[in-house]
Amino acid sequence: MLPFDDRDGVIWFDGELVPWREAKLHILSHGLHYASAVFEGERCYGGQVFKMTEHHERLHKSAELMGFEIPYSVAEIDAATEAVLKANGIVDGYVRPIAWRGSEMMGVSAQQNKIHLAVAAWEWPAYFSPEARLKGIRMTFAKYRRPDPATAPVVSKAAGLYMICTLSKHDAEQRGYNDALMLDWRGRIAEATGANIFLVQDGKLHTPTPDCFLDGITRRTVIDLARERGYEVVERAIMPEELANTQEVFLTGTAVEVTPVSEIDQYHFTPGKITRELLEAYDALVQRPNDKAAAASASAA
Repeated sequence: MLPFDDRDGVIWFDGELVPWREAKLHILSHGLHYASAVFEGERCYGGQVFKMTEHHERLHKSAELMGFEIPYSVAEIDAATEAVLKANGIVDGYVRPIAWRGSEMMGVSAQQNKIHLAVAAWEWPAYFSPEARLKGIRMTFAKYRRPDPATAPVVSKAAGLYMICTLSKHDAEQRGYNDALMLDWRGRIAEATGANIFLVQDGKLHTPTPDCFLDGITRRTVIDLARERGYEVVERAIMPEELANTQEVFLTGTAVEVTPVSEIDQYHFTPGKITRELLEAYDALVQRPNDKAAAASASAA
């Protein structure tokens, strides 16, 4: 993999496209020292970002929860994203908008700091390999837990909330697993390190209530797809011991899309009918831009 600081292309940075290698911030930026940054992760299929505006609306909301205002509207961020994709010639890839407090003040208080915004995009294959996705990934329980909403702005996509995710994923990978399952501060099942989780129990879908972690855009999309197909979806508190009575498990997220799980420590699962049906339905939904592009090309010909 090419290092992310040494690539060709451009990044949209505070209102203009700048050469990739020149898109830099000062070492004393508040976002680096105090995690006062919010971001999004988006996927581009066939030249179109899936639910782009919804992502940028959430970016604005995350910034509001972090106590700052992004100096660009949702429409302007949409336009910046499209400009980045076009300038870099990306058809299928990943988009990363990020907003952060700058370097005017250095300390816990940063009331006068300028708010910066950047949008980068790059070609990116599946988060997990195709083989791992079809077989189901292996997970282990994380040591760290999602925090109480009284201790952090847990419904924002804020940089600081991912520190324990990185620690948990590194630990899982070092022990031969693909990812880690995080519980919340009450000991209930919460999410993976960067994705939501669903359990299939006796033909019904169960997923944790997102009261202390992100209610993912992909999560909501898959819930809609499941209900359209007649499946009952139950959002509730789920204890880890319930995995013993679970037939199928899968993750959802912009990066992982719909990824089956085959193992969570002592619990084992086989990707079955419901998981495969929703995986295929989601793939078909996000790949529709490709179909539209192909149809337009054929029409033009």
